[in-house]
Amino acid sequence: MTAVPSVSVGSGAAGAAIFPDSDSRKYRYFEPRSKRATHYEDVTVDVQPDPERYLLQDWIISFPNGKGAYTKDNTEALSANWHAFRAPDQEWERTHYQRQSKIEAMVQAVIANGRKSGAPKSFDKAWIKILQNHLGAWKHVEFGLGTSLMQAQRYGYTQMINNATLTNSSYKLRLAQDITLYLAEIGMDIQGFDDAAGKRTWLEDKGWQGTREAIESIMGSPDYLEQYFATNIVFEPLVGELFRSGFLMQTASSNGDFITPPVISAAEADYERNLANTIDLMHLLVTDNQHAAHNKKLFQGWVNKHVALANKAAAGLQPIWSQPHSKPVQYADARAQSVERIKKILGELGLTFPKE
Repeated sequence: MTAVPSVSVGSGAAGAAIFPDSDSRKYRYFEPRSKRATHYEDVTVDVQPDPERYLLQDWIISFPNGKGAYTKDNTEALSANWHAFRAPDQEWERTHYQRQSKIEAMVQAVIANGRKSGAPKSFDKAWIKILQNHLGAWKHVEFGLGTSLMQAQRYGYTQMINNATLTNSSYKLRLAQDITLYLAEIGMDIQGFDDAAGKRTWLEDKGWQGTREAIESIMGSPDYLEQYFATNIVFEPLVGELFRSGFLMQTASSNGDFITPPVISAAEADYERNLANTIDLMHLLVTDNQHAAHNKKLFQGWVNKHVALANKAAAGLQPIWSQPHSKPVQYADARAQSVERIKKILGELGLTFPKE
């Protein structure tokens, strides 16, 4: 996609600036990614003004240090045209709320129907403890990533980047809430179920401390793009999918639990959307006609840093695979699949998986 030429003008009069549709009656100020603009582009692109494109008077709002409302130095990554990114999932406010509402309706229906049929009482006792302790701990992972991305979205240079990051945050916070409500509801049907066990496991269980370190390292990064990159390119395939798909969804049914998989399944669909958005943005940056080499070196550094943390997190969770009475999947197999997954993701960006 080519960048819109920057034209210096001293007047706000009609015809003073040249933009993609300046010679037509469409009055569209951006260049569509395809032949025709989508509804998503019409309501998203250039909603956030940019002095380099159309503002004659510089940023309307600036901070006391002289910086404008949005600055490019909030990330070490560089781009010749930040506005080139258009999220593949094409999600904006209306479609996002509609999708979230449908997911919540599905989750609540599954839980309600499961409880009505008395399903929680038939869960294997060892599996109940796993849900209580480890699924209860996992909600803190989702909440931490959601909080991190909520903070990160404020610093994106364009509305398209901010939208993709914020919807990603919303998915994570929704799942953390779903898990909390799910465990509270089935806990009413299971004698002795401890709602507080998940928090204790998260804070005190040695096996979870590597995951805490990985999450807190992502949350503590001052670079919003590193937070977005580390979440979707590294942590999710190596730890997120490993635990959700490689353990919970594979093991639940053989231990009498047919409720947990559909509750968790929405998160896997969320991740596919988030991953597509992230790869698209990062691919634009590693193929940038001015800054590709810089960005590729930067991203490889992020890979090396966060893969080491994610590997430590995954290793700490390994004992959980041996706790259910029925063990249909082995940790080694799930781990091999997650490593293969991240290698394919990194391959799309020309990056390499560090040697273990």
